[in-house]
Amino acid sequence: MNFILIVLPAFIIFAVGYIGQKIIGFDRKSISVSALYLMYPFLAFRTFYSNELTIDYFYILIFCSLLCFLLIIIVFIYIKIVGEDLSKGAAFILSGVFMNSGNYGVPVILFAFGEVGFDYAVIMMVIQSFLMNTIGLYYAGRGSSANRSIKESVLTIVKMPIIYGSIAGLLFQLASIRIPEFIMQATDLIADATIPTIMLVLGMQLATITKKNVRLKDISFIIMMRVVISPIVAYLIITLLSIDGMLAQVLIILSAMPTAANTTMYAVQFDTEPDLVSYSTLITTLLSIVTVPIMLMLFL
Repeated sequence: MNFILIVLPAFIIFAVGYIGQKIIGFDRKSISVSALYLMYPFLAFRTFYSNELTIDYFYILIFCSLLCFLLIIIVFIYIKIVGEDLSKGAAFILSGVFMNSGNYGVPVILFAFGEVGFDYAVIMMVIQSFLMNTIGLYYAGRGSSANRSIKESVLTIVKMPIIYGSIAGLLFQLASIRIPEFIMQATDLIADATIPTIMLVLGMQLATITKKNVRLKDISFIIMMRVVISPIVAYLIITLLSIDGMLAQVLIILSAMPTAANTTMYAVQFDTEPDLVSYSTLITTLLSIVTVPIMLMLFL
């Protein structure tokens, strides 16, 4: 029951966006662009600035990088076998590789493991954020319906303010630069509004989805990626790296989290199968009411 209560706020925000889109009919892309270019850099800056670097960063960095790399390879093998195009492959990467380790995973870990587990989850969230905002953005651009070249996709990454927000936050943290309180207060206000905005965009996108735009085969593969393949690969990586204890438990559980909500924002922004990416987020989040407690039972 407690895990359902953790997930419930996200569903309420989805519903608000869904109902608002049905009744009013917002310009979803404008809201998505605003979140991506104006709000998310502040969240990234605060995340990197507020979390002190420790040796755990190294272990979690290696884990996250290997997990991301191996899951992307699995996606490419799959699309090669079934004969899908790059746009669909990019959508599979956005939906199947990047998990919601932040606004979903962090509170779950805090509830299950306490403050020590929470610290691990925050570190993974920071690294996942960087991977998602580099590799994820790259594939979102590559999978765009505009058929962008590799050069254009790289330029897309370079132009994203989120990258510079992340770098600035990390540099300020390493240099121990103290930011005036009034600036941090403004940063906090914008950063705190980012995740709800992203969730609203997801709800709005869900309001426009029709069954013909999402195939059961595609959704099934993404569910398998998030619920089954990702935690299995995570377990193998942890065994290979000889990671044990609470850190190992936290990493495996976070690897089974549903699709990251802000992948919808990228899919909408770059028109990379937005219906599939949005629907995948909803379905994997709904399923997580069952799958997350199972993971906790197995690895807690």
